[in-house]
Amino acid sequence: MDTLTADIPADVDDVTLALELTRRAARLATRMRAEGLEGARKTSITDVVTAADHAAEELVESALLRLRPQDGIVGEEGAEAESRSGRTWVIDPVDGTYNFLAGLATWCSALALTQEGEVVLGAVHQDAVDESWVGGRDLPARLNGTGLVPLADLPLAEVCLATYLHPTLLPDDDLRGPWLAAVSQAATVRMFGSASCDLAAVAAGRVGVWAQQAVADWDWLPGAALVRAAGGHAEQVEVRGRAWSVAGRPTAVDEVVAALRSA
Repeated sequence: MDTLTADIPADVDDVTLALELTRRAARLATRMRAEGLEGARKTSITDVVTAADHAAEELVESALLRLRPQDGIVGEEGAEAESRSGRTWVIDPVDGTYNFLAGLATWCSALALTQEGEVVLGAVHQDAVDESWVGGRDLPARLNGTGLVPLADLPLAEVCLATYLHPTLLPDDDLRGPWLAAVSQAATVRMFGSASCDLAAVAAGRVGVWAQQAVADWDWLPGAALVRAAGGHAEQVEVRGRAWSVAGRPTAVDEVVAALRSA
């Protein structure tokens, strides 16, 4: 797959590299879907993987091995390299694979860069709408090269909350109770099925806040970087022994966390 990224120069900066790799990974997945794909179950009928997931991850991994040989790599589909620099790239080649395979627009390729355990950069490309997002610790969030308006602070009762809870988990009182306590206080609720797309929408102010339990690093870090870079808050808390990730407008985040804890 390095032939698909061979034109990226060795002196490319991290921001440009993240944007290029997410865009190229997503476009490779789009081409492969057009040629015909089938999904294989991972843990459930809605948790699936395709050849495009693996090919897109290989594209990103091969480029990083060439261009950032000292950095570590962690990929959802198994890509792994030890970090010798203190930096690690976290890859989600196709986030929202169920949506991707079904022909829905809400899926993306996402990438995060961490340094000494702290996320410093996130990038997301949603190919169906040709939107490229980037932002990080030292970079205000941008969409297709244009800076985003910093997020205005609003309470939970005035904003949309995006979330996800798999139907099989609804009988679990330790999950359902806190989840219902949080969503019942929002102005409205949406489930889109792609954490990084959701969090990019939060960074843009399209969604007010996002909350989900048991989120993997590749689903959390790229979008958390974007939300913070747009002036929002992103934090992880433990409630009844479960880890919850919450990001969005500061007051709304505080209110979601309080609702989760009070349930």
